[in-house]
Parts: sequence; C-alpha cells; structure tokens
Amino acid sequence: MELPVQFRERMLRLLGDEAFCQYEESFKKERMYGLRVNTRKISVEEFIKISPFSIEKIPWIANGFYYDGTKDTPAKHPYYHAGLYYLQEPSAMTPASLLRAEPGDRVLDLCAAPGGKATELGVQLKGRGLLAANDISASRAKGLLKNLELFGIPNVMVTSETPEKLKTVYEGFFDKILIDAPCSGEGMFRKDPAIMKSWVKKGPAQYSVIQREITETALQMLKSGGICLYSTCTFAPEENEGTILYLLKNHPELEVLEAPAYQGFSTGRPEWLEEDCQGYEEQLQRCIRIWPYKMDGEGHFIALLHKKETAGCSKMTRASFIDESGLQKPKSRQAVAAVNKDLEEFLSILKVDWDESCFEFCQGRVYYVAHETQKMRGLHILRNGLLLGECRKNRFEPSQALAMFLTKEQCRQTISLDCGDIRVIKYLKGETIEVEDLVDEQASGWQLVCVSGYPLGWGKLVQGTLKNKYHQGWRWM
Repeated sequence: MELPVQFRERMLRLLGDEAFCQYEESFKKERMYGLRVNTRKISVEEFIKISPFSIEKIPWIANGFYYDGTKDTPAKHPYYHAGLYYLQEPSAMTPASLLRAEPGDRVLDLCAAPGGKATELGVQLKGRGLLAANDISASRAKGLLKNLELFGIPNVMVTSETPEKLKTVYEGFFDKILIDAPCSGEGMFRKDPAIMKSWVKKGPAQYSVIQREITETALQMLKSGGICLYSTCTFAPEENEGTILYLLKNHPELEVLEAPAYQGFSTGRPEWLEEDCQGYEEQLQRCIRIWPYKMDGEGHFIALLHKKETAGCSKMTRASFIDESGLQKPKSRQAVAAVNKDLEEFLSILKVDWDESCFEFCQGRVYYVAHETQKMRGLHILRNGLLLGECRKNRFEPSQALAMFLTKEQCRQTISLDCGDIRVIKYLKGETIEVEDLVDEQASGWQLVCVSGYPLGWGKLVQGTLKNKYHQGWRWM
C-alpha cells in the first residue's frame, strides 16, 4: 500500500525505523472485524451459547468479540435484527467502555452517528438518566436514531444540531460527554485506504481547528465534577496531544485522568508536540494511543478529562426515566384513556410499570419522555424519549421502537419463532405468515414477534394468520 509521502516521512520521524517498520508490516495483517453484545437484551454468557458465528473475545472490551469477516455475515442474521449486537471496529469500542456511564447520569454523545458509541452508553445507563445523542448531519442522525431504537434504548433524545446551538439549552447540564471528534482518519488507513485521498486534500491542520472549537463548546455543557472523553482515530499529534494541551492551558479546572490500563495500550507522547508543554507532560502521558501493530485493532487516541469541582458549585441530581426492572401491572391510566381507549387497551397487554406523568401526546403520536426534557424547545429533535405508537382513527398502532424496547416477558401476547424457522426471514421481509401451530385458536390481536425469545417487531393475529407490522424501512433486503 502506498502511503502519502508527507505522512510517511512524519511517521518515520516520530516512530523511528524499527517501530515504523512494524507499523508498515501491520498493513499486511488481515483486517479485524468486531461485534459488541447488547447486554441490555442478552448477557455475554448467553450470547456465547447461542452465537451462530465463530467468535473470539476482545481482551480489553468486556462485551466485545472478534468474528471472521471473510466467512460470517452477522448483518444478515435475524439476531442482528433483534438488536443483540452492534458491528463495530474493535478499537472504536474503547471510548464508550472507558467513559462508563452510570445509571442516572446525563450523558451527551456530541458526534454520535452512526451510533456505535451511543448505543453502548445507552446500555450502560440501564434505562435511568438521559442519553442525548447528536449529529450535525440530519441524514446521519436518522441512521443514529435507528440504531438506538434497534438496541431498545428508551431514555434518549436524538438531535441534529451544532454544538453552539446545543450549548444554549444544555449549559452545565451533563455529567458525562463523549466527543468522538472529526479527524484526519490516519488510524483508519489500514481499514479503508480511500481515506488517504481525503488526508492529502485536508490534512491534520484543518481538523485540529475544528476539534478545538467543538471541545471548547462541549466543555461548557459539562457540569462541575463531570467527565469528558475525547477521542480520534488519527495519529497526528496536533489533533491529539495538541488539542488536549490547548484545553489544559485554557481551562485550569481540567485534568487528564488515569484510564484503566491494558497491556497493549500506549501512552500519550507530549515530546511529539512542537509547542512548549512544560508542566503538562505527566498529564499528556495519561492519554491512550492504540496502534495497529501492537493490538488487534485500528489506530485510536483517547483522553479522559475531569472538570474539577469549584467551591460553591453543587452537583445536579441524577435524572430519572424508567426502571427497567419494573414488570408490575401499569398504574391507573385516566389520562391515557381520555386520549384513546384503544391505547389504554393495548397497554393492558404490557407488564411495564409506566409513570403516567411521562406520557406525551403530539400530533397523534404517543411518547414516553423523561421529565427534564419535556420542556426542551428550539432544537431540531428527531426523537425525544420512547415512541410508543400512533393513535389513528379507531385504532392504536404500536411502534417498532416499543417492540425493541420490550422483552418477551413484558408482553402477554407473543409469538416466538426458532432461529432456523423460514418464517423468521419471511416476517423480516414484511410477508404475512401462518402461525396456527404456535397459538391458541381463540388468540387474536397484537402479538410481539420474537426470534429465539428476542423481540423483532409487531404483528396482528387474525384466525391463525399474522398480518405483518414489521417496520417497512427496516425490512430484510
């Protein structure tokens, strides 16, 4: 592979002959493919038991696995459509695993599309707190929303805004922020050589300006005592240690935290910077670099920043949404019944302890929304909370998002197909299927359709025939 001359000369100068030779040799290695288990839906141990693929543990990611991308196609398996895993490059799993969102946290993923890191942060919250997932591109934000719905994350707000606009609403609001910053992508040259063409046109200098603007704004949304994780998939010092040094110099309230060590992680390299970093060397060394010649993954850079608490600054209380352990009979629904009796009847088949005050009705749609985002206005919001469904004339249509949020045990009316049953693929293609062998003769109405006990979507049962209600935009191609 022909590396850009300027890039090659710089890397040779920084790494030295031996390490640079090892780096070049890494281009001859097979690309590593990864999947991350959605532990909101299935435990790692259970996934290992049912996995149809040949998988191997990623040592530094608790729920991450390598798979053979030359033989297996996990994106074309029903378990993918059930949201049991996310396909993600192994090194890219590291930032969300290190940020470690706690249930009740308010978390912002600022540059979130397509959702690899956001889905993991949402799982870590366990349905409590708030995940704000943003991407400035509206088209990419739509893909982000789909992945969050596929994973069954309920306590989410998906926006498509500039960081500056978000700051006007969320100043000092978040406990944790993840910034997977736009970068020159040097760490992905091995995975996707086409990135080199963009690098030649733009280079690190242009991105370092953007990164500093984004992080400056993001820090204003971080509360006192909060943690911000900054990551890139590039090697350029000016985009990595240079950005962190800039933040440390301009924000004395910041400090770089020690991250959990792993044998293959390398430290930050302050000596690679051309500017003076005296007094900051130790903190910069706490940053993490992942090299493709040292680990089975692509290149990455990570820094954990702590915003030290200032005197007189109190911590915000943790957010509440829904306790996912709640399987009790729903509370009284006078407010719901007043809007739509079909909705009330539908909710009676679910075993979820809803907080009635979190219901919102907007243009016929019904949402379950966290209290503290119910008053948010002035933002381009693609989704706020969990979309339960739509109240149409004389009927209620439950949403795909609700199906993916639920477990089989939380619905009284379910149809579960074996993974190898041809009807699974027919269902995912949007076809009507016969299920007389799986239901009682008297059974009818809405059914939560599952594969191996894991929800895929909705169907409506009429005399042994299941009318397909699987989301049209998600259908098997």
